[in-house]
Amino acid sequence: MAHRQDQQRRASIHDVASRAGVSAATVSKVMAGVTTVKPENAQRVFDAVEQLGYRIDPLASDMRRAKRRIIGAIMPEFESEFFGQMVTQLESLAERRGYTLVAASSRESEAREKEILARMHDWRVAGVVLAPVRNEHGPAADFMKANGMTGVLIDRVLSDDAFDTVSADSAAASAEVARELIAKGHRHILLVGLGEQAATMRARLDGFRTTALKLAPDVRIDVVLAEADVEPLRAQLREYFAKGERPTAVYSLFLKGTLVALSEFRRRGWHCPNDISLVGFDDAEWMQVTWPAIAAVVQPVRQIAAEAMDVLFRRIEGEGGPPMARLEPCKVLMRESVGSPGSGPHSGGGNRQ
Repeated sequence: MAHRQDQQRRASIHDVASRAGVSAATVSKVMAGVTTVKPENAQRVFDAVEQLGYRIDPLASDMRRAKRRIIGAIMPEFESEFFGQMVTQLESLAERRGYTLVAASSRESEAREKEILARMHDWRVAGVVLAPVRNEHGPAADFMKANGMTGVLIDRVLSDDAFDTVSADSAAASAEVARELIAKGHRHILLVGLGEQAATMRARLDGFRTTALKLAPDVRIDVVLAEADVEPLRAQLREYFAKGERPTAVYSLFLKGTLVALSEFRRRGWHCPNDISLVGFDDAEWMQVTWPAIAAVVQPVRQIAAEAMDVLFRRIEGEGGPPMARLEPCKVLMRESVGSPGSGPHSGGGNRQ
């Protein structure tokens, strides 16, 4: 067993030095391409490297040189297209700079988020891109401040006094959705979301409410929010409709909520847009290929990732100055799921279940 473990153990620079009969410093010079090492010693090092299958440990090497060419990325989850695409973009941008991206999911847990961040701090990552579970004032951001970490906050943030922030302009996008729905004659609209503690959720709610009430003071805006996952939201939505509520349009403030709302429509036999209109914040392939196609707010993933990495690397390279808050514009696509109020269940035709 001991022999098997020894075989599986990664060869170290000291193993190479011992096999080659030289010092560890000589091995380091050879691996770094220094040409002053005697040719016969260099050859023995190369032979030992091949025999042992030695590979340079980039983390240990960077730590010794204080050059930590690793970028950490922490997302709330990887299941949605938005965060999946975000990690893909961040990885590509990091590699262009000669860095490696290490990504992890907080699974919507602030405790896990802080734990992952502490681990990345132990690894001495050069910088961190953090999409916090709730907002810029959470325990992870506090940890970064307390430990002098270099980072940028994205998505569920507005502005911060310690870190640069980059996010989609959720308020402006929701205001545009409000203008579209009010213009089509909707005066009873349901907003569906997850908890108001997330900065972006508040921005989406406020952006919609402010614009809708300004354009149509008589509009009725209902809100159904769940603090946990989608199942509690599904139950609350069913209870809402079971009471006889008949909004003419639903605006979901997050992707999974759009799917929950659509499944509830279909369970009741309602069809978009004749019976009810539907708009979702965030776009997904299934929303484009279903019929009718679902109207969506498209977030600028590429632009957010590019801005975040640009400012992060500038900070890593020593740029000073106060933190900047950047808002990237979204695109609102009004597809076939939105129309003027029809003659479905809104007109008192009963509750079709």
